Amino acid sequence: MDMHFRSSAVEIKGPAEIDAMRVVSQLAAETLSAVGEIVRPGLSTEEINSFVHAHTLKQGARPAPLNYKGFPKSVCTSVNEVVCHGIPGERVLRDGDIINIDVTHIYKGFHGDTSATFYVGKVSEEARRVVEVARRSLCLGIAQVRPGARLGDLGAAIQEFAEGQGCSVVRDFVGHGIGRKFHDEPKVAHYGRWGKGERLKPGMTFTIEPMVNIGSWEVDVLDDDWTAVTSDGSLSAQFEHTVLVTESGVEVLTERNRPLANSEIFPDYFK
Repeated sequence: MDMHFRSSAVEIKGPAEIDAMRVVSQLAAETLSAVGEIVRPGLSTEEINSFVHAHTLKQGARPAPLNYKGFPKSVCTSVNEVVCHGIPGERVLRDGDIINIDVTHIYKGFHGDTSATFYVGKVSEEARRVVEVARRSLCLGIAQVRPGARLGDLGAAIQEFAEGQGCSVVRDFVGHGIGRKFHDEPKVAHYGRWGKGERLKPGMTFTIEPMVNIGSWEVDVLDDDWTAVTSDGSLSAQFEHTVLVTESGVEVLTERNRPLANSEIFPDYFK
């Protein structure tokens, strides 16, 4: 889940804080894996919300989105043209839809944030393309994370790839620092220039969560003040991990211990 927030110094976490981030991030990853297994045509986004809420509490954690700045649900469900912050409700998934499910947990005072886009039944080639571009974009962004790299390197890698595939990268929402706060510094744009931006240091934790559109990158926010949709009605997809800058590279804190159901990876897709 991504938001705008005020500038402040970037927090460098120590060993105990990093261990706490590992625990909560794995709890969030497990909930995301579990909810992916129930995605199917006929499922409502409210049923997804109920599942995530119950699963989170069963782990001893709390759903961070619930009542965060007034957000009314425990998870964000963004279907088709919805870019992010979709509010669960009566919408029922149909065959051919794609849905991003964005899970954030709070456990012992720390946050773990992760999302993925899932296929609902048999999808179009256009839908598969935007999902696979978004998936690969996240991987390329993560590959840039190491001490001494610049935040702009992440954005440049993502932007160059996505635009090279004929897609666009949303500018209005960004990744974010995370820890005791849900949304903290640094801001992690998914577009940018090589060698620009803040230099990465060991102990930083933040999310990378590119939102990729099949059409224009421009978005509109609906009257509920949360739901962001593509301005041109085109499909949008997103994947998100919480990462740690280590002494030698990167650790993906929300890495899953099993493949996602209903979100098959096609390793040869871009060959």
